[in-house]
Amino acid sequence: MSFTDFSSIETIKKLDKFLEDKSYVEGTSATQADVVAYKAFQKAYPSFSRWFNHIASFSEQFESLPEAKASPAATADDDEDVDLFGSDDDEEDDEEAAKVRAQRVAEYEKKKKAGKPKAAAKSLVTLDVKPWDDETDMEAMTKFVKSIEKDGLTWGSYQFVPVGYGIRKLQINVVVVDDKVSVDELQESIEEGEDWVQSTDVVAMSKL
Repeated sequence: MSFTDFSSIETIKKLDKFLEDKSYVEGTSATQADVVAYKAFQKAYPSFSRWFNHIASFSEQFESLPEAKASPAATADDDEDVDLFGSDDDEEDDEEAAKVRAQRVAEYEKKKKAGKPKAAAKSLVTLDVKPWDDETDMEAMTKFVKSIEKDGLTWGSYQFVPVGYGIRKLQINVVVVDDKVSVDELQESIEEGEDWVQSTDVVAMSKL
């Protein structure tokens, strides 16, 4: 049996009745007869078909979808519309197709996410580097500090800040990749320049 003329609602009713105890238009598996009927229905009702297939893709999220807002244009006549969703068997087939579609969408999203490299977490750190006294060569100390190289470490701007009695401290910014550079270890490396450095402090730290 073929169902190709959906210009009449009677064809839909006949197909609905025919599928009460069947899953396919012909035989026990999907054939071109199903494809022909499917395409014929889509051609006759393109907007409905698009909407139905689209909503079916949300089947796994049905319970979490928000409540619909009542439309002022809604009338009691809506309850008298023809039921185009078919019998229980038909709904089971639709649910299967929706699950397959949802699974494919999930797999696609998973592949898409896997293809995107995860951005490394970074922090902007402001350090105070304190010299021994006012006779410390600040330029030499700065040169030593910036000579420290580590994977995931980028030195930024700096300035000399007066602290009193003619003494100035080096205040310098640095960007670190969190899982590559330990700020504590970086401070230890700076304090190894004991010819210039008395101590270090973290002034500020923020995530980028």
